[in-house]
Amino acid sequence: MRFFRAALLLASVAVGVQVDRRGREVYDGYKVYRVVAEGDASEFEAQLRSLSAIELSRNRGHVETQHFDVAVPPESLEAFDALNYEAQVLTEDLGADIALEGELQPFPGLERTIASSDVQAAALPSFSWFSNYHPYADHLTFLKSLQAAFPSNSELITAGTSFEGRDIQGIHLWGSGGKGSKPAIYYHGNVHAREWVTSMTVEYITYQLINNYNNDTAIKKVLDSYDFYILPIVNPDGFVYTQTSSRLWRKNRQTRSGSSGIGTDINRNWPYKWEGSGSSSSPGSVLLQRALTLMTETYRGAKAGDTPENTGIRTYGDKLVAGKGIKLYIDWHSYGQYILTPYGYSCSAKAPNQSKQDSLAKSTGAAIAAVHGTRFTTGQTCGTLYVTNGGSNDYFTDVSPAEYAWAIELRDTGSYGFTLPANQILPAGEESWAGQKYLWANF
Repeated sequence: MRFFRAALLLASVAVGVQVDRRGREVYDGYKVYRVVAEGDASEFEAQLRSLSAIELSRNRGHVETQHFDVAVPPESLEAFDALNYEAQVLTEDLGADIALEGELQPFPGLERTIASSDVQAAALPSFSWFSNYHPYADHLTFLKSLQAAFPSNSELITAGTSFEGRDIQGIHLWGSGGKGSKPAIYYHGNVHAREWVTSMTVEYITYQLINNYNNDTAIKKVLDSYDFYILPIVNPDGFVYTQTSSRLWRKNRQTRSGSSGIGTDINRNWPYKWEGSGSSSSPGSVLLQRALTLMTETYRGAKAGDTPENTGIRTYGDKLVAGKGIKLYIDWHSYGQYILTPYGYSCSAKAPNQSKQDSLAKSTGAAIAAVHGTRFTTGQTCGTLYVTNGGSNDYFTDVSPAEYAWAIELRDTGSYGFTLPANQILPAGEESWAGQKYLWANF
């Protein structure tokens, strides 16, 4: 077995967590590989843990050959080579890729765009917001600035509180007829903390809805027909942790009695089809936190729906369904370039309107590609990517049913992965905006 052939090298590897002067983990010298690992994945996952490697993504082989994207620390590169897997180098230096994201840029002047009157509209914040990534606190101020620019047709909303006590904040937009009078379109961003481009993309869509309401008849029509409920960052604790400590953190920051492991995957915690191979029962441990694999990264929690973040966003969604209903639910993720329809828990189950969903997804992908040539793979979650248990789009298909319940995986396909450079924020927003405009006009 490959494991034993590399055992002597693995035994000599001593990997320590390196941090910069601000206490943030650094990834200088890490190589990112796309590894073809056929058969049982458990042996490969054990090898990753021994190497203190980080599993970034995987494909179960339904559409492409089964592969894993993994980041290997410099101390383990020789031992990894000794395993003799078929592997393609995606990134020569993960630390250099993270540097291309740029430093988090405070965005001065946001407060000045917030009008003192709740009747008179303030100016929209500068479009240059989409040129950089920003600290968490500025995202909250940005939402306030958007609301101040659309005061008669918007309000700030809160969908519960995180484990560490942060409000899960968002914005509600509406058109003619008044707030809450139309079916809902419900968006979640940054459920997985390291997927920074998702919150920026959701904010871009929000910005364009407000900016175009009075000068684009198609946008006026959609806002007059639906109420938008938009939560750009539903995992605030994890998001802050990626900005202050560990850039590649995925889960929330929940601790649990009797375990040294930290964090639960909020998107494996939904109380529907919660148990199964598409989530993990293992919370991991402090000793394994650096060796991130899907064994611990998809930890589903001790009970279905037991994370405070899931409770908040789920309860909010349930109320929308009980009110005017949800027309469209989208959970925004990165990376991979996928538009994923139900179901995740089963590769054979079909939603009642499955053919319509799949057709719309394919055409939405074509609308996205027309902007910058970015190609999205579309199809059912399980059959296209991998099995998922306790996922949001399954919940919003069968439990609190939306007419359409999707997950979208944004740019790219692995060249930068989660650490998408800041100069790709705007193109990602532009193509996603085009896709959404097509979808709203045709669903």
